[in-house]
Amino acid sequence: MRLLIVEDEPTLGQQLRNALEGAGYAVDLATDGEEGLYLGSNEQYDAIILDLGLPEIDGLTVLDRWRKEGKTTPVLVLTARDSWSDKVAGLDAGADDYVAKPFQTEELIARLRALIRRASGNASAELIAGDIRLDTRSGKVTKAGEPVKLTAQEYKLLSYLLHHKGKVVSRTELIEHIYDQDFDRDSNTIEVFVTRIRKKLGADVITTIRGLGYSLEEPADA
Repeated sequence: MRLLIVEDEPTLGQQLRNALEGAGYAVDLATDGEEGLYLGSNEQYDAIILDLGLPEIDGLTVLDRWRKEGKTTPVLVLTARDSWSDKVAGLDAGADDYVAKPFQTEELIARLRALIRRASGNASAELIAGDIRLDTRSGKVTKAGEPVKLTAQEYKLLSYLLHHKGKVVSRTELIEHIYDQDFDRDSNTIEVFVTRIRKKLGADVITTIRGLGYSLEEPADA
């Protein structure tokens, strides 16, 4: 899953980026509203963290422009502790949730997980396909109850396919959603990771749809 943080306070922005990357996300960081608006409009994200008090272009204007462009990416806004008017304005502008500063990073990550699950139609914190389970809270993957060790990139790819179970996901979409903007998008690592996941979870867990991409389906006898 790929996230965008739009936060002008350097220390907080980097702390959030480090925490989210540690939780298994690919993260881009913008430090002002103009850069954040551009990235949110032109790149693909699974969720966005948006501070409202931004230089260049304020957060409410950025959010309003995204929504007018038809962008439906879940947005979590960061507000001042006691500014109820900011919270109301953010929600009215199209935010999906908010967190007041100062906040606990664990709460913010939990809210992001929930936003991403809801956006893909998953109510539970556990993503399940047959005997494969991925717990989005702990990051643990099991097959038939036995733990399976995945690398960070294998986990990101499996998580994205499970969030979009039953859909055909193109290679381009996978690259856009599991890597940050600095990744070499001409590389063949997606194919490598798919092969590795099949070795660990079963050859039939991910189906290649020739010319279109990959699909993770619920087993027929599930």
